[in-house]
Amino acid sequence: MLATRRECLKLLAPAALTLAARHAVSAPLPTPATHVYKVVNDCEVKLDIYATGNSAKRPVVIWIHGGALITGTRTGLPSFLHGLAQDPQYAVVSIDYRLAPETKLPAIIEDLQDAHRWVRSRGPRLFGADPDRIVVTGGSAGGYLTLMSGFCLKPVPSALVSYYGYGDIVGDWYSKPDPFYSQQPAVPKDEAYKAVGGPPLSTAPPGNTRGRFYLYCRQHGIWPREVAGHDPETENAWFDPYSPIRNVTKNYPPTLLIHGTKDTDVPYEQSKLMADTLSEVGVEHELLTVPGAGHGLTGIDPDERKRIDEHAVTFIKNHLK
Repeated sequence: MLATRRECLKLLAPAALTLAARHAVSAPLPTPATHVYKVVNDCEVKLDIYATGNSAKRPVVIWIHGGALITGTRTGLPSFLHGLAQDPQYAVVSIDYRLAPETKLPAIIEDLQDAHRWVRSRGPRLFGADPDRIVVTGGSAGGYLTLMSGFCLKPVPSALVSYYGYGDIVGDWYSKPDPFYSQQPAVPKDEAYKAVGGPPLSTAPPGNTRGRFYLYCRQHGIWPREVAGHDPETENAWFDPYSPIRNVTKNYPPTLLIHGTKDTDVPYEQSKLMADTLSEVGVEHELLTVPGAGHGLTGIDPDERKRIDEHAVTFIKNHLK
């Protein structure tokens, strides 16, 4: 199939509201089944399975949370996946991964790969998963890991849905002081590093201040160094295996990119550059540009958000047939 691009959300039909509206009034989510998919140095790394009924050979949607790889948790499934989590024909799996800077980027990618292998090997018996029909989706840093999934998972997923993710982790936006975050009061270095450190962890503890460490990293342009343990200024090639935009081939899976034009955390340009690269290689894709939306698609009308999420669900279902 030829590559496609949807540049403006306004092209979405109002009729797309129908299923999303049903999601908003649907029954509560089923209680997930929690499993430990790996243990590293006494750190349990878990995933939650949302699967109802006893369907066999059902496709799986893997959700990856955001948080700059520094914070966040698998709990709190995004609303656009609620309908799929309640549908006995599908299963949704929300994964944790070890967090930076205690765990560096290569090991985080290993967690992603191990979670995928666990779903493919254990999923068929535990919840009727079809190991050959898996879509990966995530937001922000989870969107980055989603785009990593397009080449670091074997076999590659059936499709990807990246909400405000990024394909380049060493661009100026991440490796130099950020103008937006630099407008905020400077985070003292001792406060920043006090929020992190210690043994590996896969879920930020309650009341943590790890977000302050992230803010410090953005104010000083050191996120790649802290997360990867390498300096993009002197070791740029080291980042090749961890930059999705450098690893797009014709075998990359169909991809939906969703991004707001007023995103002050992950620039809209990141999804635009990824879409351009997918076009050059001829990979099926769409770019949903959301005019005026901030990070997390904030600042838009709720009905518009419903249309976006319904389009994502439709994209997922179409590629899991």
